[in-house]
Amino acid sequence: MRNLFKIAVRNLLRFRRRTLLTTSLICLGVVFVLVFNSVTGSFKDLMIGQITDSFLGDVQIHRRGYVASIDNLPLTMNLTGKDLVLIEKALANTKGIASYSARIKFGGLFSNFNESTNIRINGVDPEKEFATVPLLPSRIINGDKGAKSLSNPLMKGSILVPELLARGLNLKTGDTAVVVATNKDGSVNGKTFKVSGILESATGPGGRDGYIHIDDAREILRIRNKEVSEIALNLKNLGGAKQVAKALQTSLAGALNKKGKPKFEVHPWPKLTPFANIANMIDVITFFIRLILIAVVLISILNVMMMSVYERVREIGTISAIGTPPRTILSLFLIEGFCLGVFGAIVGVVLGGGIIFVLNTIEIPFQFGRGGSFVLAPTVHPLEVTLVSALVVAISILASLQPAFQASRMEPIDALRHV
Repeated sequence: MRNLFKIAVRNLLRFRRRTLLTTSLICLGVVFVLVFNSVTGSFKDLMIGQITDSFLGDVQIHRRGYVASIDNLPLTMNLTGKDLVLIEKALANTKGIASYSARIKFGGLFSNFNESTNIRINGVDPEKEFATVPLLPSRIINGDKGAKSLSNPLMKGSILVPELLARGLNLKTGDTAVVVATNKDGSVNGKTFKVSGILESATGPGGRDGYIHIDDAREILRIRNKEVSEIALNLKNLGGAKQVAKALQTSLAGALNKKGKPKFEVHPWPKLTPFANIANMIDVITFFIRLILIAVVLISILNVMMMSVYERVREIGTISAIGTPPRTILSLFLIEGFCLGVFGAIVGVVLGGGIIFVLNTIEIPFQFGRGGSFVLAPTVHPLEVTLVSALVVAISILASLQPAFQASRMEPIDALRHV
C-alpha cells in the first residue's frame, strides 16, 4: 500500500499544473464553506441571543392551551400555587438551568390622563427577570438602566413604557401614567405609575410590551394567591433548549388536567417566535452551500481523473501486461483521488482558519435594531471542520471511482495499441 501511495503521488506531480488547478478548486470550495458557515453561524447566534436574552427566554412553561390563546393573555389560564410547587420541583431536578423568572402577563388600558391606548403588561420580579433575560436593561433607551442596582428601573410604582406608546402619548422619563385592567372576575382596577424608562422594542417598531413590578401587577389584578402566567428560563447552554424542554415535559407529565391530558406545556424558544424560521433558513442555505462544495469537488476530481486515464492508456496497458492485477490499478487511481482531496482539504482548512482569524481580529461591527453595535465574531467548530474535510475526501474518492474502474477493466492488448 505504501508503494501505491508513492506511485500515486509521483503521478500527480508529473502533471503539476493540472494537479495544482484541481487542488486549488477544492481548496477554494473548502475555504468558502468554512468562512460562510462561520459568519452566518455567528450572525445566527447573535440574532437568537438578542431575542432570547432580551425578552423571550430560552424555554417557557405554561398551562396547557395558554400559548394557543396568548393573543388574548387569558388570566383564567394562569399557573396557580399548586402548579408552581410542581414546576419548581421539576426545575430543581433538571440540569442546565441558570435562572428562571415568573411573569404575570395581561392586557390593559394605558393613559397619560389625556389620551389612552392599549398595552401589554409584563409583571416581573426585577432581579429574577434581569437574570433570565440579561439584555433587557440594554433596551432601556431613556432612563435608569440599573447600573448600580438591577432593580432600579422596576421599583414598585414604576413602569417601563414601550417606545411606540411613549412617542404616541408624548411621555418622558419621570412622567405619570395610569394602567387600567380587568381581572378574571370582570372587575376593573387601575394604578398610577411613574415612567422610569422608555423601552426599545425587541421585535420591531410595533412592540407594545411594558414592564412593571410583579407586586404591582398582583395589585391591579387583585391576585391574592401565588399565581403567574408563565415561567421563563435562562439556560447555561442555549443549544440545549430542546433537551431541557423535553426533560421538563417528562418530569411534569404526571400532572394531568380534567381531560386526562398533561396539565403543562414546555416550549423551547423556536416554538415561541417566528424568528426561528430565519434561523432555519440560514441552516438551509448552509446545507445548499455544502451541496455546491460537493458539486465543485466532484466535477474537478472527475475531470482530472478522466483526463489522467485517457492520457495514460498505454501506461495502464503496460502495467497490466506485466501482471499487475486490476484491483491494484483500481486502488492506484482511487489513491490519487484521495490524495487530491486530502491535500485540497488541508490547505483549505488552513486558509479558511486564517481568514476567520483575520475577521475576528478586525472586529466587523453591525447594528441589530438600536440596542447598540455588535461585533461579528465568526467561529468554526472542530466538528464542522472535520465534517467538511471528510466530505471533501469522500467525494474525491467517489469521483475517482468511475475513471479508476474504467482503467482497471482495460485489456492490455487494446491499451498498448492506443495512440
